[in-house]
Amino acid sequence: MTSETRNQSLKRQAEARAERLAEQLRTNLQRRKQQSRARRAGEASEATGLPASGEPASAEPAGAASAGDGAD
Repeated sequence: MTSETRNQSLKRQAEARAERLAEQLRTNLQRRKQQSRARRAGEASEATGLPASGEPASAEPAGAASAGDGAD
């Protein structure tokens, strides 16, 4: 393989890689936007381990006595 054909081949490979990475980036961005919109709307997320926004969690654990409830 001559130097010129090798350079052309490397250039094509670099362009193909750049196109693949750009497509992956676009796909990832679209997915993240969709997840963000779903969280704002309170819908369940397709991702695992991330709860959807909805009712805020209670600041006080169940059964815990608060300072002003008269339980001394």
